[in-house]
Amino acid sequence: MILSNGKKNHTLKNGCYFLKTIGKRLSIDEIALSKGELYTIVTNKKTKGKAGSIVAIISGTKAEHIIDKLLKIPSSKRNKVKEITLDMANAIKLIVKKSFPKAVQVTDRFHVQKLALDALQDIRIKHRWEAIDKENYQIKEAKNNNKIYQPHTFTNGDTLKQLLARSRYILYKSKTDWTQKQQLRAEILFEQYPDIKKAYGLSQKLRNLFNNKSISKEVAYTRLAQWFKEVELSGFKAFNILANSVSINYKSILNYFDNRSTNAATESFNAKIKTFRTQFRGLRNVEFFLFRLTQIFA
Repeated sequence: MILSNGKKNHTLKNGCYFLKTIGKRLSIDEIALSKGELYTIVTNKKTKGKAGSIVAIISGTKAEHIIDKLLKIPSSKRNKVKEITLDMANAIKLIVKKSFPKAVQVTDRFHVQKLALDALQDIRIKHRWEAIDKENYQIKEAKNNNKIYQPHTFTNGDTLKQLLARSRYILYKSKTDWTQKQQLRAEILFEQYPDIKKAYGLSQKLRNLFNNKSISKEVAYTRLAQWFKEVELSGFKAFNILANSVSINYKSILNYFDNRSTNAATESFNAKIKTFRTQFRGLRNVEFFLFRLTQIFA
């Protein structure tokens, strides 16, 4: 199947671009369409996931391949792009640098925050496995002594193992969004595990930094440096790995504070694609699916 974009024809399955949809502010991301097969998608932020959203959709994620496809767009069009939001993947950064050389790269704040939350959950999960192991040992000891095992329960009715399992969603949320039961569970959790409390504080400080709409880029730089220092003193391995990633990408991360641009529109658009795919009840013909997709959103 061939699709015309107004100047040249391109095989849709391998990738295509649309000159009329290119805007000054774009996003680039990857999406799995069928059986884990990844496509790189470039979207126009101005359209907010509606018609005219797709600038390019290209099979695969290999930088050289994506660059080769995007360079087919006339330089006069590519040089008009002023800003692109992206994640911290080096391949994506290289694609943007080569394909849209005059665009400012902005690392998606939600990608950074997700890594912080993952680091926090890593600490909780480690404690949960320890609690499961401890409980299994106590159950065996009770059986060996012909006793019935009775786990200790906290004031909210949770055992230690349940406390750690049920705290998962609490740690994703801000304190102001907790219900009374969640607040009680958090108090017990933090009392039992001060390191989780400290890690939660680090993740929330990073979130609050991005949520503060009044601070300038310069102030954000100072506060980010302070956050680095706290992470270093915490001794948390996962957070130090995150801090190193942030350090490598700090310039593009700080560019967020210029226009507060994120990849949220792209993530929302990706969700639309998944819904569209569900309506097809799976993908028997990827090329036809892409044709339908581009007819609606390109």
